[in-house]
Amino acid sequence: MTIYERPFGRCLEDFTVGDVYRHWPGKTITEADDHLFCMTTMNHHPLHSDAWFAEHETVHGRNVVVGNLVYSVVLGMSVPDVSGSAIANLEVESLVHKKPTFHGDTIYAETRVLNVVRSNSKPDRGVVTVETKGFNQRAEEVCFFRRNVMVWTREALPARRRPYSEEDAWS
Repeated sequence: MTIYERPFGRCLEDFTVGDVYRHWPGKTITEADDHLFCMTTMNHHPLHSDAWFAEHETVHGRNVVVGNLVYSVVLGMSVPDVSGSAIANLEVESLVHKKPTFHGDTIYAETRVLNVVRSNSKPDRGVVTVETKGFNQRAEEVCFFRRNVMVWTREALPARRRPYSEEDAWS
């Protein structure tokens, strides 16, 4: 019997400057996604939740998805490929919303590795700098951010554990 573990995140040695990760799958952002996120985060701006206001009182003429939801979706898409086994997200150096996202748009994301530095003081870890871009279905870049992520070295990466044994699962 072979057991397959789905890769989730990377250790320091897995990152190579210049590599690009194309995250999968995309996410279509619905009106319900946007409204729930706005209400959960207390963002009550009518641009996001009032169709009449957005149509008659804004430059876009329709509701715009709140930028923090777009950022959160793009960041989330990158987790399995970048920070799924990280120690910590240290910093978001920059965040730019380049184009608006509208209800019904589908977001895709890619991440490029910019820098990989092993820690001098703690040899079991290092810092990886990446930039991530989000695109809509029209290939328009809607979101860009650069962040620093602290990750384990391969030797120090904690083993994945489960609250049950292999025998319990398939006996």
